[in-house]
Amino acid sequence: MQRRTVLQLFAGVAVAGLPTGQAAPKRVVIAGAGILGVNIAYQLVKRGAAVTLVERAQPGRGATANSFAWINAKKRPRDYFDLSRLGIQAWRQLDREFSGALPLVWGGSLEWRADAALAARLKTEITEFQAWGYPVTAVDAAALRGLEPRLTAGMMMGGAHWSDEGHIDPVGVTERVLQKAEMNGARLVCPAEVTALDVAAGTLRAVRTSAGDLEADVLVVACGVDTPRVAGFAGVRVPLKESPGVLVHVPPQPQLVQRVILAPVGNIKQKPDGRIVAGSDFASGGGDISHAAGERLLKTMATVLPELGRVGVEKMTQGFRPMPADGLPIVGFAPGRRDLYLAVMHSGVTLGPLMGRLAASEILDGVRADPLQAYRLERFPT
Repeated sequence: MQRRTVLQLFAGVAVAGLPTGQAAPKRVVIAGAGILGVNIAYQLVKRGAAVTLVERAQPGRGATANSFAWINAKKRPRDYFDLSRLGIQAWRQLDREFSGALPLVWGGSLEWRADAALAARLKTEITEFQAWGYPVTAVDAAALRGLEPRLTAGMMMGGAHWSDEGHIDPVGVTERVLQKAEMNGARLVCPAEVTALDVAAGTLRAVRTSAGDLEADVLVVACGVDTPRVAGFAGVRVPLKESPGVLVHVPPQPQLVQRVILAPVGNIKQKPDGRIVAGSDFASGGGDISHAAGERLLKTMATVLPELGRVGVEKMTQGFRPMPADGLPIVGFAPGRRDLYLAVMHSGVTLGPLMGRLAASEILDGVRADPLQAYRLERFPT
């Protein structure tokens, strides 16, 4: 395949080179209608591809629905940070493209530390990310209250405001992007799941599903934790590790917080519809999703946001993040193939719109996008 570098920025988002000409439309089947699948579908149909999404539940109701859905670039190593910065810019472009109609909130995140050693580590992180050009400022208790007056910080040894970040209602965004993709010609087959591949002479002819066969030139595997099963039909091994996370959801409330709150006791955000989502941390995999566990979590979070002590639990969720074995994305064509494209990552929310653009370019133009070079399946031993 031809290889292109990132040549320019247009409308705030990086592209994998400008296409030399409109490629002939391809028949693309996408396994998974979560945040990644619908963004890839949307970009493909805008380019003239014939796209069918296969979803075994409901769009956006898998890992996407159970995500904290925080858009950020606080990532390492440096190339992952750079990719995530492009991801933020792609979100801003998509937000403009949808005329602000996406359930998306900008304003950044606020975090602080109650422990001196952890505060010193945060100070080092601030310096590091500032050197990389990421907008972040140190804040004290007074500045934190100025940004979020309803918070009770308690002991605060150091804090930071990461101003370029945001968060979304993941199901709401998925539904809106899917709707736009369908208006442009994409087709959704649901409920259905991939059951086998029809391959002749090493070439994909059709994707077999529980709802019937779908002729295809390319299968995009964007179905989260089900990726190893679907890729396995082509004899491709995709190494994932288990990464559960528990969240408590609160019914709609008046506006309490504007930003993502990363407190010493846990994390809080308020969705555009007023619902509040909280978790003890981003690796809280205890598995207790009982009402009582939610009440305990809200009692803890009320030490930071007192109003949470006076609200009830709407629901508890446990999601299983699609986490590659080394924690970094896996994206691109499987080794030696031009008919099986992989897109699996924990950071699917941050990277969704960017992956849509880059995957569409790689699939339709036969290019290799430089920002994705570190994230190919080839890095894992066979």
